[in-house]
Amino acid sequence: MDTLKFKTTINCGACVAKVTPILNEQESVKNWSVDTANPQKILTVEGENIDEAELVQSLSRIGYKAEKI
Repeated sequence: MDTLKFKTTINCGACVAKVTPILNEQESVKNWSVDTANPQKILTVEGENIDEAELVQSLSRIGYKAEKI
């Protein structure tokens, strides 16, 4: 299983609620979480053969930035 981390603009519980359907529909993503207490708002994604570009683009479409770290 791959684990990827992204610095994001997902700031709060409402933001997490907005990205939940987007992240849940990614077939390659098995688990994910956002550390909104971290200043960099770290999104941790676990899964198999995760398409980083697709994930970043999906978040971008709904107004969030994600940068792999």
